[in-house]
Amino acid sequence: MCLAVPARVVRINGQRALVELGGLTWEANITLVPGVRLGDYVLLHAGFAIQTLDQAEAHETLKLLAQMVEEVVVKT
Repeated sequence: MCLAVPARVVRINGQRALVELGGLTWEANITLVPGVRLGDYVLLHAGFAIQTLDQAEAHETLKLLAQMVEEVVVKT
């Protein structure tokens, strides 16, 4: 199973960006999302930004992922 997670773009340097999720940062390749800007949310998969998201959609997805993690932790 593959999973892409929303992350916020905090720095751009050419075709690379620093993205933040939950206080952690990663470097991401942004070649697949031309026009991405600082503050945008992107779906991050295997080090690549594969799509942009609006802020509301990103927050809703993060909320659902947090609920899923909570369910797993409670059941184990």
